[in-house]
Amino acid sequence: MTADIAARLREVERQILERRPEHSIDPSLERIIELTGLLGDPHRSYPVIHLTGTNGKTSTARMIQTLLRARGLRTGLFTSPHLNSMRERICVDGEPLSAERFVEIYDEIEPYLRLVDDNQPVRLSFFEVLVAMAFAAFADAPVDVAVIEVGMGGTWDNTNVADGAVAVITPISIDHAQYLGDTVAKIAADKAGIIKPGAVAVLGQQPAEAATELLRRAAEVGATVAREGIEFGVIARELAVGGQRLAIRGLLGEYHDLFLPLFGAHQAANAACALAAVEAFSGGAGSPHGVSDQEDAAVTGGAGPRLHGSIALDADLVREAFAAMTSPGRLEIVRRSPVVVVDAAHNPAGMAATTAALTETFGPAEVIAVLAVSADKDVAAILGELEPSAAAVVATSNSSSRSMEPQELAEIAKQVFGPDRVHVAKRLDDAIEVAVGLADEVTSELGGQLAGLGAGEEAAGQAAATVVLITGSVVTSGDARLLLTGRHG
Repeated sequence: MTADIAARLREVERQILERRPEHSIDPSLERIIELTGLLGDPHRSYPVIHLTGTNGKTSTARMIQTLLRARGLRTGLFTSPHLNSMRERICVDGEPLSAERFVEIYDEIEPYLRLVDDNQPVRLSFFEVLVAMAFAAFADAPVDVAVIEVGMGGTWDNTNVADGAVAVITPISIDHAQYLGDTVAKIAADKAGIIKPGAVAVLGQQPAEAATELLRRAAEVGATVAREGIEFGVIARELAVGGQRLAIRGLLGEYHDLFLPLFGAHQAANAACALAAVEAFSGGAGSPHGVSDQEDAAVTGGAGPRLHGSIALDADLVREAFAAMTSPGRLEIVRRSPVVVVDAAHNPAGMAATTAALTETFGPAEVIAVLAVSADKDVAAILGELEPSAAAVVATSNSSSRSMEPQELAEIAKQVFGPDRVHVAKRLDDAIEVAVGLADEVTSELGGQLAGLGAGEEAAGQAAATVVLITGSVVTSGDARLLLTGRHG
């Protein structure tokens, strides 16, 4: 990257960041419809796989991209939020836009941004600009298929001007309640808006009240439904070095001996949803008439409509794609001795999945948690999910302006953990140093206890020593990842 491009990139990023932030929601599609219309509706020049849900969206989107690319398709991928650079949000063929291309796309659409800004009562937001840039970049590439993750919700999300041939809905729980509703049913009703007429809706495991809303929407628009645990799902799973080995029943067949280099039952479920989505997109799945009166099927476990296909995906290509799957910042080991894991869990359901995966992967290890979380989250509930697995927590902050003040976080943590298990550090780098120091103390104590044991007993004890978990938000994960590895997302 030349100095001129670097300077221009910084200026473009500054201009985008000066707009209304993505967490400041003005629920309307009028601005993005006007903007994409001026751009020639680029989102209609390629088929779309659309994703929503509360947790697992980005991991599932990345898995879908990997499977599609293994089949020889050129892909566009739009995800949010980013770990370190906003360029990560827009990928073509598995790579973020280069600095040069990011600047070019912005310069191409910037005159139209000004037109819409002048014509609308509310200026385009940070997120609306990036959605338009992604749509334009994918059309210019051109891509064979775009994998689009919503920013928040579904019905009023700016990405919802695109009509997904496949709509993937990962598990729904309560998050962003101030915008989406304070019950799972209300949130599901909003997210169901991405299910379009004639689409295939791939549904991850859902609470009954969420399933009811999703199935109602599918019936209303004539979409075909594929449900995890009924039409597809994980049929076998075992731990493996560096990840897990899976067998998955898809919509078109069964796939065995799949190595997934990611941890946790939730990532196995994400992989099953990704595989089903790619099968559905590949054209072998889908009754054109969709479902009717199936609202009770997910609640009762009754037989729902089964997607029909000709042949399964090539098993070797599926294995190759699974082995190549990554999800940066999601239960990612970034250091060893002690083991340091970064994770983007940012709500109670996400933290529950993270702690379950930690327990499964590291067994009885002593966990020292570093937590930096947004002030608008259900912090007490997040801490409640973390507490049974963590011996201590270090309250800190990340680089986001939305990050809760460390002292305030510590006061809430003391009510959950007790004062003796809570530490405070204003900066994330200092918090990591505190956590590593606590982990070293545990390891030293364990070393003393192991003195005199046999070699086999000592090895078993050392394997279960300590893990430092850095978590609380995508920003926290990205900041820690950059501090400890120097790598961007």
